[in-house]
Amino acid sequence: MIVTFLGTGSGAPTTKRNVSGIGLRFLQAGKWWLFDCGEGTQHQLLRAPMKISQLEKIFITHLHGDHLYGLIGLLASRSLRNGEASPLDLYGPPGLDRYYRAVMETSPVHLHYPLQIHIVSEGVVYEDEEVVVTCRPARHRVLSFAYSVEEKEKPGAFQVEKARELGVPSGPIYGALKRGEQVVLPDGRVLDGRYFVGEAQPGRKIVFSGDTEPCQAVRQLAQGADLLVHEATYSQQDKDLAVRSGHSTAQEAAQLARDAGVKSLCLTHFSPRYEDEEGEFTMEDLLAEAQAIFPNTTLAEDFYSLPVKRVRKTVGGNEEACYNE
Repeated sequence: MIVTFLGTGSGAPTTKRNVSGIGLRFLQAGKWWLFDCGEGTQHQLLRAPMKISQLEKIFITHLHGDHLYGLIGLLASRSLRNGEASPLDLYGPPGLDRYYRAVMETSPVHLHYPLQIHIVSEGVVYEDEEVVVTCRPARHRVLSFAYSVEEKEKPGAFQVEKARELGVPSGPIYGALKRGEQVVLPDGRVLDGRYFVGEAQPGRKIVFSGDTEPCQAVRQLAQGADLLVHEATYSQQDKDLAVRSGHSTAQEAAQLARDAGVKSLCLTHFSPRYEDEEGEFTMEDLLAEAQAIFPNTTLAEDFYSLPVKRVRKTVGGNEEACYNE
């Protein structure tokens, strides 16, 4: 799982940052999901490691233009470039379906693939055998949702050495033991498969805040996450601007990450006022503001990729990172 930032600015694009768009890549599955789709997102994809043909789902946090205005163009290009492309699912708050229909009625585009629009509300919005996606309402000037993508835990590894030590013949019996089943050996011994399976491997959890003031719902959603991607539009010295516009400061995002017990925090959605390296307050100052409270903080940049590695528990109970997933 790799998070790739396609746009990290707020409000309007600049020469350094495009507006909001974040990709979540599932490398082994050969697919990726998009969180928000600001103007120019499809242009950013031309320079990114994701293929538009492998885009499977789009999640919109709210209907402000810097998170939405690139959607129709991206949908159209996905159809034009790929012919009979695979189906696509679009998730977002109430009004997203009306927006889509209004644009299509005014400037129609024939999509060569099925598009299904899902209007979300608080709770689970998608689930399959491997992951569950949950949303909670954030606190912004319009209805806005934060999303959590959480893997389900995976069964522990089959400890073949234990089976060999007990003289268990290989073959179908190994498969039954690996599934945790009870088996009867040819010599009459009864074995419990749970003895031969290691501890279950916890899944990874990534949370995307969208636009929000600090709020309890996002903190609860982010509890224990491996990665929290949180907006930090302003510094604490510009707190009045954050309050006026319904955004967070870097300090507030760091406090929320600390209180939620997340492992790492990546800040995004920055005001351009801090981009001047010789200015009164710079991006380095913004990072220092957050790291003073939550040291494991990074600042996102356009095209920055952040891997979220799986942590596997070994037989001895230790944890080690798995770098090939």
